Amino acid sequence: MLLKFDNPKLLADSISLISELVLEVKAKISKIGFEITAIDPANAAMVLMKIPASAFSQFEVEKDEELGLNLEDLKQVLKRAVSSQAIVIEKKDNLLNLRIQDAVKRSFNLSLIHIDAEDKNIPDLSFNTQIDVSSSTFSEIINDAAIVSDSCSFVANETSFVIEAKGTLNSTRTEFSSDEVKIATNQESKAKYSLDYLVKFMKATRLSDKIVLRFSTNYPARFDFKNQNNLLELSFILAPRFEEE
Repeated sequence: MLLKFDNPKLLADSISLISELVLEVKAKISKIGFEITAIDPANAAMVLMKIPASAFSQFEVEKDEELGLNLEDLKQVLKRAVSSQAIVIEKKDNLLNLRIQDAVKRSFNLSLIHIDAEDKNIPDLSFNTQIDVSSSTFSEIINDAAIVSDSCSFVANETSFVIEAKGTLNSTRTEFSSDEVKIATNQESKAKYSLDYLVKFMKATRLSDKIVLRFSTNYPARFDFKNQNNLLELSFILAPRFEEE
């Protein structure tokens, strides 16, 4: 297995985001690409990362591989490469060799780890509502909501999409019309989600200028970020929060 990626910053940013949710993952490499699927320790959020084989300038995979990775270690190595440098990733026995291609040859060996956990399957979810919105705008609103509360509600119908958060003393509300965001829904949807997770997800806005948000009433939400050059797809699934009786 040998992979060469010419945009190490994109990979470093993605691994850094995933490491905020989970520190050890199984990465899968097959002839179609590189993939990570992981669930955070609280079982509240799932993260999905896909890099197609076409995104690599060199992609040599003879058989499907599973790599047990410590993301903190991998993140620190990836940060050592600048955007103008390519990074070569090769599996050697129980090591992952990473080489930064530059005038000075730099190489790192990371130990692969054993992760005794079942493979994470992506849940089969059916959503009533889809919102296409600017990632920078959506990120600003989520960070606004985090000032006043630890959760926020999404409310959508055919003509509007509302994000509101209410704390003990303070509140915030933002409303989009269907002229400002793309709304596709077959019924009104309303659900509440943790802002602690949403704030972390919004760090992915630097990877994509648009978010595709899908949710239903009191149902998980899915957030899809796609790199403009189709080099990478990053998605998050978040369980809803329910009001206490």
